[in-house]
Amino acid sequence: MIKNNVLPADTFVVVNKTILTEQDRKIITMLYQPIIGSISTNLFFTFWSYLDKLELMSTEETHHQLMTNMNMNLEDIIEAREKLEGIGLLKTYVKKGNINSYIYCLYSPLSAYEFFNNPILDVTLLDNIGKEQYEKLVQYFKLPNFKIENYDDITCSFSDVFKSNKISYNEHKDIKKINKNGININEDFDLNYVFDMIPDEVLNKRKITKEMKTIIEKLSFIYNLSEETLIEILFNSINDDHIIDLEKLKANCRKYYSFENKGKVPSIVYNTQPEYLRKEVTDLSDKSRMIHKFETTSPFEILYEKNNYTKPSLTDLKTLEYLLLDQELTPGVVNVLIDYVLRINDNKFSRNFVEAISSQWVRSKIKTVEEAMTLAEKEYKGKRNTTNKTTKTIEKKPSWFGKDIKENLATEEEQLEFERKLKNMK
Repeated sequence: MIKNNVLPADTFVVVNKTILTEQDRKIITMLYQPIIGSISTNLFFTFWSYLDKLELMSTEETHHQLMTNMNMNLEDIIEAREKLEGIGLLKTYVKKGNINSYIYCLYSPLSAYEFFNNPILDVTLLDNIGKEQYEKLVQYFKLPNFKIENYDDITCSFSDVFKSNKISYNEHKDIKKINKNGININEDFDLNYVFDMIPDEVLNKRKITKEMKTIIEKLSFIYNLSEETLIEILFNSINDDHIIDLEKLKANCRKYYSFENKGKVPSIVYNTQPEYLRKEVTDLSDKSRMIHKFETTSPFEILYEKNNYTKPSLTDLKTLEYLLLDQELTPGVVNVLIDYVLRINDNKFSRNFVEAISSQWVRSKIKTVEEAMTLAEKEYKGKRNTTNKTTKTIEKKPSWFGKDIKENLATEEEQLEFERKLKNMK
């Protein structure tokens, strides 16, 4: 991948490489947005709006005009653009000069069927929105279950209705059609080596299709499989006809990862609060800033910061996975829980204590950071007002309790130091 520094004066045109429909808009909003975020989604729709009346291409614009239109800085726009590229909705070309010229090519999103059957996008969507919302989306895009067994098919064929004039066939290659770019993965392992390690009498190499290779690459990526592990899993996924059974392969990959990670699915401790569950920033109060921090920081980073910028223990990471996967709490809510537990439990992140609180939050159906903060404050006040308790009195409350909080926010230097240490740790 060639990185290129974009300047506000650099120009661009938007080219439509596909046919975009209102159904595409719905799929991007409902399925893609939880993964790429609202900024990238807005950038795609902004590019779409630049197209002419025939939706072929735009006039030439500058990136400064794009910044003004979106009311955003160029760095955030470039980051949003890269997400669109990574997920297959956009391809970017550049011609260098005194003023660089860019071409942004728009592509259609995958259909709902293709999206939910893509092992990377499907798992990533589930991680980002949780099982409950995921099942709702699956039901929304399902075909109606209408039984037609008792009906006769009386549909006419083309030849029943039309007569052939035996005219010559002309091929038109430049007519608009739906184009999908898909997602590309750069893998470190050699797939040809993997296949070579399986004997010909076990696997019919001639039956290995491009689709099979693509799916194997995606599964290897999402489940972090080594070459040796992949060979073993493929061995167990070959049917009696010596062909790779893709459904069996997917199941075996899930079983392997589940076994290696004690029943867990791929780790999501680095995820942040889904965009659709975030609160719009309307003021610069300390509480709003704290909400924004909990929403835009992953549970791993919050715990890393609470541990004085040292890597959390394996036990603590498993507790995070329990909260995110078993309890299905959102990342932002987990961040509030981390802060609350450490403050009221003498900086101890004990599993039993965490489970007791998280179970109540699950029953209360807490999804947003603001809801979690409100419930935590209510619980804290309830504990303080309860008398004749045998348990130790809670002395230290989270700084975001109450209306007139005074959060000690990190200085710019402290924040830079935190980010530097986090990069080094990763």
